[in-house]
Amino acid sequence: MKQKRRGELYRNSSQGKIAGVCAGLADYFGWETWLVRILVVSGVLLGMGWFIVIYIAGWFILDKKPGTLNKKEQKAQSQYAAQTNHVEPELSSESIKVKSRIWQAGEPPKQAFHDIRNKFKSLEREVRVMERYVTSPEFTVSREINKL
Repeated sequence: MKQKRRGELYRNSSQGKIAGVCAGLADYFGWETWLVRILVVSGVLLGMGWFIVIYIAGWFILDKKPGTLNKKEQKAQSQYAAQTNHVEPELSSESIKVKSRIWQAGEPPKQAFHDIRNKFKSLEREVRVMERYVTSPEFTVSREINKL
């Protein structure tokens, strides 16, 4: 039986409430973030105060997840995009993760189906635009000019 290899453990400050330690643990184990938060808060409330010390240590020891922005950086980036009329592409390069159990990270199957359907619709629109251009006289003329 082949075991799935886990990546490195990082803080995920873009999905975190305080420092992203719980979100990083959830990403590492493939669980939902809310489940890890409930486990940590329950541990603290049930008298395991050392969870707070471990959380703070994780805050200082763990590196931020590469390629993620915190909430302030995301807000600044969206304001810059709005000012420069920069439109982000509709499609993301991320794969859609479907969860089979409630504690696993990912989307419910019904939501994943809708997301995949929307991606295919937008891809089909892009292909139609390309086909319309390639079959247009404008493309033929520009291709002939480029041959000269």
